[in-house]
Amino acid sequence: MEELLDHISAEIYQKSYVIVDDFVDEPFRKALLKEQIELVNQGKFRHAAVGKGGQKQVRTEIRSDEVLWMDANELTPLQAAYWEKIEEVRKVLNQRCFLGLRSFEGHFARYPVRSFYKKHLDQFQAVPHRVVTVILYLNDSWTAEDAGALRMYFPQEDGSELIEDVLPLGGRLVVFLSGEIPHEVLPTNKERISITGWLRNID
Repeated sequence: MEELLDHISAEIYQKSYVIVDDFVDEPFRKALLKEQIELVNQGKFRHAAVGKGGQKQVRTEIRSDEVLWMDANELTPLQAAYWEKIEEVRKVLNQRCFLGLRSFEGHFARYPVRSFYKKHLDQFQAVPHRVVTVILYLNDSWTAEDAGALRMYFPQEDGSELIEDVLPLGGRLVVFLSGEIPHEVLPTNKERISITGWLRNID
């Protein structure tokens, strides 16, 4: 784990993002997926909103996913185990990258067939405390034909953008600086499941 954490911190320092396959083992991934499906079946998920505070609203032309926020004070044993793994990431990023990360917030995210999330930044004026985005994919299987990739945009000095598409393979972790990398979720041809969260510079 220490070698993996070193790799994550080095890539964030050098490139502002990192993709790690098999961040969690298969039994743990399957257990998290099972728990999320049970929560979906219990009707716990809600349409995701955009904006903060009084500006918060559901706008399905911008994003059409469904989410269930995790309560840090009421985590299930599985959720707590995942938070402990992210805590290790938080510590190493603070040690190596001096990011001043103090807490984590996260939610389960479900993208039904044909849903998407248009290009955006995770850190903006209303949420300046989000410093690092952390996404763990829980899907059982995924191919290019299933679509639903995470598309990341990398601004270049000449004003152009490089694009990288990342398939949501089960067990894959994507970590990037929230205020630097615009991204979107392309329309998906299959139900797409993840845990999305942010390491923040507030408690």
